[in-house]
Amino acid sequence: MARPKQLLHPQREPAPTRPAATVLLLRDAPAASDSAPSGSSIEVLMTRRSMTASFVPGAYVFPGGGVDAADALAHAQARRRSTQSDLHLTQAIAAIRESFEELGVLLARRADGSAADHSDFAALDRTAAFVAQCQARGLTLAADEVFVLAHWITDRDLPRRFDVPFLVARMPEDQTPVADESEQFEPVWVRPFDALARHKAGEFFIIFPTIRTLERLQNYATVDAVLQACAATEQPLWTCCPRAGLLAGHETRYMEHEQPYGELALVCPDGQIAHPLDWQSEQPVALLKNVLRLTAPNPGAMTGPGTNSYLVGDPHTGYIAIDPGPADPEHLEKLWRAAGGDIRMIVCTHSHPDHAPGAKPLQAMCKTQALILGLPSAPTARQNSEFRPDQSLQNQELLRLEGQGPECSLTHTLMVIHTPGHAANHLCLVLLEDGLLFSGDHILNGSTTVVDPPDGDMTAYLNSLDVLRAACTEHRIEFILPAHGYVIGGYSGEAVAAIAQLKAHRLKREAKILKVMQTRPQGTLDDWLAEVYDDVPPRMWPVAKRSLMAHVARIEVNLSLND
Repeated sequence: MARPKQLLHPQREPAPTRPAATVLLLRDAPAASDSAPSGSSIEVLMTRRSMTASFVPGAYVFPGGGVDAADALAHAQARRRSTQSDLHLTQAIAAIRESFEELGVLLARRADGSAADHSDFAALDRTAAFVAQCQARGLTLAADEVFVLAHWITDRDLPRRFDVPFLVARMPEDQTPVADESEQFEPVWVRPFDALARHKAGEFFIIFPTIRTLERLQNYATVDAVLQACAATEQPLWTCCPRAGLLAGHETRYMEHEQPYGELALVCPDGQIAHPLDWQSEQPVALLKNVLRLTAPNPGAMTGPGTNSYLVGDPHTGYIAIDPGPADPEHLEKLWRAAGGDIRMIVCTHSHPDHAPGAKPLQAMCKTQALILGLPSAPTARQNSEFRPDQSLQNQELLRLEGQGPECSLTHTLMVIHTPGHAANHLCLVLLEDGLLFSGDHILNGSTTVVDPPDGDMTAYLNSLDVLRAACTEHRIEFILPAHGYVIGGYSGEAVAAIAQLKAHRLKREAKILKVMQTRPQGTLDDWLAEVYDDVPPRMWPVAKRSLMAHVARIEVNLSLND
């Protein structure tokens, strides 16, 4: 975990969350519209919040509200599934109550098991105690028909925060929603696709969790498909506490699986909306007080937004430059100026031409010639990747910056980890004091790295992933800083999970390759390529072919060992 002294923004405690429950009442529409996704015919009931509401006034929402203490005491008045937890039962009861109070929808059963209808609703007072009225009328709450879809926690930056499950249930037949005209107005049935389109056109105001929920809901063809997916796990299909950053000067929110999320977690852990996410090469971006990132102006299909050069250190200790990038004079001058000219060491994670060529010219600019560190390129490297450092780094070697004097007690220590695979001379670096992993090209944000034989080796690459995963656990590494893309990770083991997911992705691809090789043993690499990488744009197939070669070589070795 990053040292508090290195965080850019003052720490503050986010507002506490309040328990709440929201329910998506669903029905199958008579027919899908031409504009809806193929096969999707779901409609969801939404309603507009009061313009004077204290939370998201005027937004179209799903019915719901706070969980009351009485909801937890009403279990005996509710039907439940054997697999339904006490917590989920309480939340379902709260959602049923709120649906009745806000929209007059009654999810309940009579003593004979038949569904409550309009006559039951007409006999109840929407302003009186709900559960007591149901008990008096012999109605049992149909909590067993309410399932957990998702779990949302309100963003850390907002003054009012809720911890809320998004539940789903089928709309009872022969009931018509009627808004209370106090908290909710204008109930409307809408297909998720149409709601999103109307929101984009500025006609239908919905907030971030609603948008993301509708985006996922539109992938289901029927209400049964939604309910079956939820019933299969009895757990949320996703959990999210969004984070927000600035993109083109505007607040933009992200879920955990989206690329900027880890960077926002590192820079603004308490949810401050202060970090610009725009990719640019004009000036360095501060990630911590002791970590700066300057992105080289070399964007492309292989480099993403550009190669990230990092500076680790501070004015008292001097700096270590990681991956100076291409020999671009303007980029190197900006990197040198950001360090005040005080670069003590230059480390190249590997020798590819978008990482190492800037090392020599940057060294020449430094006040005292900083040593160029790394591993020399292997004989298998391509001609444009030849590299000879001033000093080779040993596995587990420590590179330390220390301040001078009693007021400069901070140190910054980088530990070297040899990680062959993407390149034979690839290495990663761990900033021990702050739990950061500089991953070079071994781990990227938003894409998988190319493993290009003969310098690249798939078995070595996968083994190196295991080494990095172990290092993350041992050194409590929470964030990964790649050479291309945003920071990866968070404070709940996301860095370790990201490595595990990356390895699983590679092995899944390899299993697909093996199957194609077995079914088409006389096929060529080009024959296999289209089948194996059918989820990759064809324009990227020439690059993917290099990794295919690495997988095939690994498979052939493994098969020969098993013979």
